[in-house]
Amino acid sequence: MTLVTEAPGIDQSSTDRLSEIVGNAAWDAKLDPCTDADVARLEKAAETIDRHLADGRPIYGLTQGFGPLVLYRATSEMEQGGSLIAHLGTSQGAPLPPETSRLVLWLRLNSMRSGFSAVSPDLWHRLADMWNRGFTPVIPRDGTVSASGDLQPLACAALAFAGQGEAWLRDADGQWRRRPAKEALDELGVEPFEWPVREALAFVNGTGVCLAVALLNQQSAVRLVRAVSVLTGRLATLLKANPEHFHVGVQEARGQVGQRTAAAWIRDELPAGLVRSEDRPLQEPYSLRCGPQVLGAALDQLTYAGDVLLREALGCTDNPITYEGEVLHAGNFHGMPVGLASEQIGLAMHTVAYLAERQLALLVNPTTNGGLPTMLTPRAGRGCGLAGVQISATSFISRIRQLVQPASLTTLPTNGWNQDHVPMALNSANGVSDALELGWLAVGSLAVGIAQLAAMVEPGAPQDGLWARLAEISPPLDADRPMAPEVRAAAELVSEHAARLLAEARTK
Repeated sequence: MTLVTEAPGIDQSSTDRLSEIVGNAAWDAKLDPCTDADVARLEKAAETIDRHLADGRPIYGLTQGFGPLVLYRATSEMEQGGSLIAHLGTSQGAPLPPETSRLVLWLRLNSMRSGFSAVSPDLWHRLADMWNRGFTPVIPRDGTVSASGDLQPLACAALAFAGQGEAWLRDADGQWRRRPAKEALDELGVEPFEWPVREALAFVNGTGVCLAVALLNQQSAVRLVRAVSVLTGRLATLLKANPEHFHVGVQEARGQVGQRTAAAWIRDELPAGLVRSEDRPLQEPYSLRCGPQVLGAALDQLTYAGDVLLREALGCTDNPITYEGEVLHAGNFHGMPVGLASEQIGLAMHTVAYLAERQLALLVNPTTNGGLPTMLTPRAGRGCGLAGVQISATSFISRIRQLVQPASLTTLPTNGWNQDHVPMALNSANGVSDALELGWLAVGSLAVGIAQLAAMVEPGAPQDGLWARLAEISPPLDADRPMAPEVRAAAELVSEHAARLLAEARTK
């Protein structure tokens, strides 16, 4: 599959197009070979480099050393290429999931054939062929400042192509396993790749790792908003809350795009003719009444972040680049756009997860749940109901707040003062990724609470679709039981449901 870089129409959001990119990088997807136009751009870039070399003009990485060593001359492309990926092979920590690694490589290969980098078409096709055949490097997630791109993680990926480090292989049953990279290459019948410095620079001087993680985070966070919208509508229905809170007129009066969308998603869950119960207040607590405002604000921020990430995914983040016959040395590899977008995703997803936790608090409190037992236990005194679920959800939110602290505030100069302003973009994206795992558990906790609420206010009522499946996951509490598995299963269920709703909306 090949992503079309021209916008296909104003009705397709950045989130939809980012979903397309993720699909392009799936396990069973294939990278199309370079077109004639791609090859022409690559050859023109190579000609520009060759002309500058023939004229004796300096080019970073080719005639000069790397980073602060740019003051020193270099003479061997192959030695420089090997040296570049070798000295940067210092990433540590847990590996990125293999699906994320495949997206990283797709993003770099897509960027490399844009024509701004002097990449050989033959070498590009060798890399693309290995990707198409499933070769997926193991990429450790820690150790880059994301300033000159994600140098260290991308160098570890480059080393795997050269037969060093580790690679993922996928079994016939779809399970991923780690193997020494040389063994993985042998199994595919592929010789280790040798990295000329031009291709090595183009591969590692880019934001592909922080971008891939941030892109997946944005997709997950949008699903989070969609899921909490569904649960908000269900909670309002079970409590027979005032439906005016979600009325189209309220949203039109303010005019915020995300708010209108979130309110419409909530209304989709309300039964026709829902009337406020006389037992419910005219104005619900903010966690319910202001659902459209909170979820809509988060959705707007996620949409903006998606716009930034989409431009990054379709752009070139190399250094140096060629442009209209010139070789230009600059800083397109600096990850600040991705870093700030990641931080905004983190702040937005936190407020959504926090809303879910506050809604859970609302439904376990007799003051706000309509006089039902504390913690929704049917055995008050003998049983504790959802007490453990709520306490854990509170812990999840606290930890999320630690993880989404802006990493750009922790910037430190490095690399002999060459990299004196660094974005820490992958640190941010990794933190948000971890926070999202906990955010989904907070949502799963709310979903379990809603299942117990439904069992109390509508005992024996027929349910279908999502709510029937949720009732199977979390049946009525006739006695206390460990609920961690139910929370995880409920989180997975509502995530899949949200993904399905978003996919259906894209096809309309």
